[in-house]
Amino acid sequence: MLLPLTSAQKKPPPAEPPYVLMTADSVGGVWTYALDLARELAGQGTRVTLAVLGPSPHPDQVAAAAAVDGLELIDTGLALDWTAPDEAAVRRTAEALGDLAARLGPDVVHLNSPALAADAGFTMPVVGVCHSCMASWWVAVRGGEMPEDFRWRTELLRRGYQACDVLVAPSAAFADATAALYGVAPPVVVRNGRYARKAGPRRAAMGRERFVFTAGRLWDSGKNVELLDAAAKLLDVPVFAAGPLESPTGHRVGLTHAKALGRLDGASVAGWMARAPVFASLPLYEPFGLTVLEAAQAGCALVLSDIASFRELWDGTAIFADPGDARALAATLRRLLDDPLEARRLGTAARRRAARYDMDRLTAGMLDVYWSVTHPVRSEVIA
Repeated sequence: MLLPLTSAQKKPPPAEPPYVLMTADSVGGVWTYALDLARELAGQGTRVTLAVLGPSPHPDQVAAAAAVDGLELIDTGLALDWTAPDEAAVRRTAEALGDLAARLGPDVVHLNSPALAADAGFTMPVVGVCHSCMASWWVAVRGGEMPEDFRWRTELLRRGYQACDVLVAPSAAFADATAALYGVAPPVVVRNGRYARKAGPRRAAMGRERFVFTAGRLWDSGKNVELLDAAAKLLDVPVFAAGPLESPTGHRVGLTHAKALGRLDGASVAGWMARAPVFASLPLYEPFGLTVLEAAQAGCALVLSDIASFRELWDGTAIFADPGDARALAATLRRLLDDPLEARRLGTAARRRAARYDMDRLTAGMLDVYWSVTHPVRSEVIA
């Protein structure tokens, strides 16, 4: 049952920090979101257990989690809802997660995979965070009637949303899309945040080079890396793309003109962003975009898809491009690379805007949400 946040719940008085059981996966941005949030929560005295679903974390991810004092990491080996082979596998994951919660006894369960809420049998409050979903992805990327594989997952997610006590979304655009698609009240908007990495003095002194950079789950058709690959053919400068080309389910894309760098750790991505004058991201679908935020924090000029979430977050600080026009995109990138002063101006504007999306705001917002479900407002009956 979804509970609205009231004004009385948004400013919690000092209290014992909650114990949070949080789910994550190692595949994409959810890992970054969950680990950063867990680090901040742990730093404020909140006990956090991070239960990883799907593929095991990479060694650098395990090392990053181990560096967080007080964080407990559990590699469950359970199926991830959006890659599971069938509905029964998702239900088994939900039931096992419910058993884990019963054994650990957290104050609140934070599901970054809200589809698991319906069948887990949680006895404690549940917060579901809407990072993305197959139905909204399909509307934005493919259109038309969804295939059966998408339909049963969407129905499971609908049930999961309804079973959560509160839903959270990282942007108003995605909150509205979620409400429209699933018939739920618009989720509470708590925008994502990231730690800003600072380039060392030597790197800062070297300045920007002349290339275009992008990063993300390149195999995801919603990321639309094919458009940037086509634009790269029309440019006389290199376009570098960091990220996996093959999905956990075996789907693979190839790049012909852009230069694939493969999966890089966070420090390596930050190094590329410190050198790049321009960061390009042209997805057809993106509820928030953590990598765009990282690029903005690094002072890259942003060239982004003209989609609702990016307009909401970056309007006035980025150049927006048609995600279906490779020739126009190439012209925009060339013009920006030929004008370093404009690229620097846009990079400065992006860095200033990025300051709105920091870890302090994300952490405070989520603590308010946790408080709202662990300390529900009770109505007093006056005789």
